[in-house]
Amino acid sequence: MLQHYKTIYQDGIGEYVEKKSRFIANVFAITSEEDAIAKIEQIKKKHYDARHHCFAYSLSSTPPVLRFSDDGEPSGTAGKPILEIITTNELFHTLIVVTRYFGGTLLGTGGLVRAYTAAAKEGLANSVIIDKYLGNIFTFKTDYSHLGKIQYLLGANQISILDTNYQEDIIFKILLPLEVQDKIIKELAELSDGSIVPEKGEETYYGKLKDEIILF
Repeated sequence: MLQHYKTIYQDGIGEYVEKKSRFIANVFAITSEEDAIAKIEQIKKKHYDARHHCFAYSLSSTPPVLRFSDDGEPSGTAGKPILEIITTNELFHTLIVVTRYFGGTLLGTGGLVRAYTAAAKEGLANSVIIDKYLGNIFTFKTDYSHLGKIQYLLGANQISILDTNYQEDIIFKILLPLEVQDKIIKELAELSDGSIVPEKGEETYYGKLKDEIILF
């Protein structure tokens, strides 16, 4: 599993028109190849009267799964340019389907590459991209004498606080990225003379949007 990757949080649609040919890009977050295939079929049914449904998608396996299709367009003019938009933006678990309604004028190979590229870019521009991080939820209890130092430590390391429960003691629930877990746990122990022992919880992907923590 990747510790960090970018993906689609909110699907988007974009359109590009060239010499009366319409190129409609649908951008999706996907979980698997089966999910990608189902979404491609969904677009084909929606736009049943279109001539082409070209696509590309990526999945974060080892090695990454990268697939594309020209769906009848000249080889290399559609699927590969769409895939290049995905890989250039370093996106995983992402599918882009570009549907073409033929406008009656041949665009040539260069024109097709530009059109499919432009449509894919427009679709991404109308989507919401998020950085997903792999981490664990930890909880720990502390007395009030350590509160200021804990807040400073977590803030300085940009650690996300999910919940703070003020009772006789204070109970923190935090998200720790994998790469800093040992460091933060050690520093919490040091500032509290060993009294803070965080309890490790579930592993999860999470991200931030406008300072909001999103759990996946």
